[in-house]
Amino acid sequence: MTSYVLAIDQGTTSTRAILFGADLSIAALAQREFPQHFPADGEVEHDPEDLWATTLDTCREAMRQAGAGAEDIAAIGITNQRETTLLWRRADGRPLHRAIVWQDRRTAAHCAALKAQGHEPLFADTTGLVLDPYFSGTKLAWLLDHVPGARELAARGELAFGTVDTYLLWRLTGGKVHATDATNASRTLLFDIHRGHWDDRLLAILGIPKAALPEVRDSSGAFGFTDPALFGAPIPICGIAGDQQAALVGQACFAPAMVKSTYGTGCFALINTGATPVASNNRLLTTIAYQLGGKRAYALEGAIFVAGAAVQWLRDGLRVVPDAASTGALAAIADPTQDVILVPAFVGLGAPHWRADARGALFGLTRATGPAELARAALESVCFQTADLLAAMRADWPPAEQTLSVLRVDGGMANSDWTMQRLADLTGCTVDRPHVRETTARGAAYLAGLHVGFFPEPDRFAAQWRLERRFTPQMDEATRRQKLAAWAAAVRRLLS
Repeated sequence: MTSYVLAIDQGTTSTRAILFGADLSIAALAQREFPQHFPADGEVEHDPEDLWATTLDTCREAMRQAGAGAEDIAAIGITNQRETTLLWRRADGRPLHRAIVWQDRRTAAHCAALKAQGHEPLFADTTGLVLDPYFSGTKLAWLLDHVPGARELAARGELAFGTVDTYLLWRLTGGKVHATDATNASRTLLFDIHRGHWDDRLLAILGIPKAALPEVRDSSGAFGFTDPALFGAPIPICGIAGDQQAALVGQACFAPAMVKSTYGTGCFALINTGATPVASNNRLLTTIAYQLGGKRAYALEGAIFVAGAAVQWLRDGLRVVPDAASTGALAAIADPTQDVILVPAFVGLGAPHWRADARGALFGLTRATGPAELARAALESVCFQTADLLAAMRADWPPAEQTLSVLRVDGGMANSDWTMQRLADLTGCTVDRPHVRETTARGAAYLAGLHVGFFPEPDRFAAQWRLERRFTPQMDEATRRQKLAAWAAAVRRLLS
């Protein structure tokens, strides 16, 4: 009898491996950070070997903590930073370049040219995405154009493209499996989310040979087995989902109109729209929420590039806070008469603006502004951006107007009581924080365990979701409107 499911949670700044028991309790957790590389302004890269080494190390460490062998693990689930792009040789698995991270903006000019050529409507209608450097397609095109000989190798079928899940699956299976799931495929600018296949028209526009692309599968299903040499015996890999979709699953948001918001490096809010893909009129993304048994569920997504990264900036860049945990206490003592607003467009603005050229700004500074006011501005900036996303969701999808009143939250910033209360105040929504905070890894574990019968069907899984704390709006409507108006004015000034 197996005792655990192993979730690999490969994030932007660290990799974690978590062993979940049959009751979804955490039996062991291991985490490793890895370096970030910034070769030029707006460019962000990872060394693929760092992604692989930290994955292998954390898996082995979690198993060691629990005293578990390969025979004790029913399945492995993978969740990952989504749009980060890798290209490697099929013959030996050697990467041709560092991974280009989702935050990277080097293809902004390419995206602008594609828009000028009139291609954005086709990309939007087919993929549900906007033409932005955020997504994988133009990153892959850049690699093919800038790595000597890459296009020729790709045309001969000698190269493999993948987002991080695909790369890890390749390495875990000893190069036997080149595949991804529908959620990750839907983030590439290359995938028809309505028909469920790679789109030849988009591949032709970007000059990408189909031979380089992975097979697209369900989010829960058989992806192969680990190389026996890695963990002593083969372990089945049975679940894959991009991190935000995995969090949606981990939060048990299976019913249409349920919404979750994850606060990590960035912030990502997804609302389940069921079997119907909803086209956005407010520059939200239409994406695949999960695919089970060949049936796709869809979501509207709002992507914010800077959330926890704003706190990291205060800590590591300005050095005005000693650690992330102290920002809530500082914000609580900020001078209420100072209206300091941070628009954290450090790497451009995401939804609903999609301005790759935007850069951050502080408004309302006075001689009396200090660390407390800056901490409040950083935390409030995340709440303001979330309010913009929820307003867009309500405008795009009529059912949300009546039902979008509860927001399930997770991620590191969700641990801050001050931030979650301010989030409730500025959005006017009830904010529910779950008992189990590791919702992204939980979703990946669930998808893997579901396939092998280790975990129950979605309705029974949803019944196991437990509330840790509820935050209800306390701010009066007039103050909320005044603060949202000040935020909107700051954004307009930044973009003008």
